[in-house]
Amino acid sequence: MPSDHNASPPRNFFRSITRALAHRNFRLFFVGQTISMIGGWMTFVATGWLVYRLGGPNATFLLGLVGFASQAPSFFLAPIAGVLVDRWNRHRMLVLTQSLFMVQSGLLALVAFGGTSGPTTIDLLIALSLLAGVINAFDMPARQAFLADMVPEREDRANAIALNSSLVNGARLVGPSIAGVVIAMAGEAWCFMADAVSSVAIIGALLAMRVPRWERKPHTTTAWRDFRDGYRYASRFAPVRTILLLIALASFMGGPYTLFMPVFASDVLGGGPSTLGLLTTASGAGAVVGALYLASRTSVLGLGRVIVVATGLFGAGLVGFAHSQVVWLSAVMLALIGFGMMVQLAACNTILQTIVVESMRGRVMSFYGMAFLGMSPFGSLFVGVLAGPVGVVTTVTAGGLACLAGAAVFAYQLPRLRTSIRPIYVGMGIIPEIAVGLQAATEASRPPKD
Repeated sequence: MPSDHNASPPRNFFRSITRALAHRNFRLFFVGQTISMIGGWMTFVATGWLVYRLGGPNATFLLGLVGFASQAPSFFLAPIAGVLVDRWNRHRMLVLTQSLFMVQSGLLALVAFGGTSGPTTIDLLIALSLLAGVINAFDMPARQAFLADMVPEREDRANAIALNSSLVNGARLVGPSIAGVVIAMAGEAWCFMADAVSSVAIIGALLAMRVPRWERKPHTTTAWRDFRDGYRYASRFAPVRTILLLIALASFMGGPYTLFMPVFASDVLGGGPSTLGLLTTASGAGAVVGALYLASRTSVLGLGRVIVVATGLFGAGLVGFAHSQVVWLSAVMLALIGFGMMVQLAACNTILQTIVVESMRGRVMSFYGMAFLGMSPFGSLFVGVLAGPVGVVTTVTAGGLACLAGAAVFAYQLPRLRTSIRPIYVGMGIIPEIAVGLQAATEASRPPKD
């Protein structure tokens, strides 16, 4: 996390922000995942609106419950998934998980087309959201770890992570807008159907990749021993532990704001599906800008400071959004939220992917999944219950203040984290060894503090 004040801007901006696309497998993944993610965001908006429309007076609690069901498995199953990712063929695992996602989306469409009564439909939505959560618990660490296989050059991985974040949020920019129109014209079921069809793109991209023949390696330790070793590595190495704790805090207290988007769109701002689509699109626009910013960076140096600023912007945006009464101001605040949240997550991911040892990659990324997705359902359940007595405005405000506090604590710990990471960067050649020697000499020459 050392600073990079002297980094010079690249001569070719476009080439610098797309350099990871030179790798054929990542290029296929990027195109296929972009199409699939558009469908995924359509399902996200359609699910929230359908639950809100059918939930009646319990809508806020049911939104929290659906969010819990879709993400809780990541907390409980991610440790198992991380061990398996380090033991199994990651490419085949992704083909399987993406195929299961396609089936799950098709089942959502059948439920919505069936036109069953409100409570019955919500029960089925919760069950299918739980199924999606189980699939995602294995898909996320496999996808994150497979990134190193698609982009073997370490210097291009930070760019690949930023581009991957940009495609997620670019789809977030497009998907909700389409979903708002489709829901208004044809109903939620067609959003689910579009998501199922879009899954064909990522499955086809994975099958078209040229991957080395995978050879099963003999394991001399048990799966439990592998998990224990991964946990010790993540919990005892201060940079990994601190980053994971910050992500967990932001996901628990800040991330669940998305569940209340239908409430803000309808009750606070007096809109409908199109307003919901606009608000979600604004958040996606901010995230895309953040992704482009990170993709333009040519070094991991200075990302610690970026994490502090991004987390602070995320928290401040949540407080502003909670108290906004007009659509345009809410959209501006959501753009700030999208920027801050995306930059924080992608910057944290980049540092983790850079400093982690290869043998621990799957397990560390599973802990990343636990912190990012695994804590979010507990946050969803917590804010869903809290919003009843205190209201959504106070609930979202509390989440923003918690994120601001997390940014302050991380900033306080940053100098110590830089000291821990510096030897790794020196070994990789990211920081010249002579620069470290000069810095040590400079620090030694400083007068002692009183």
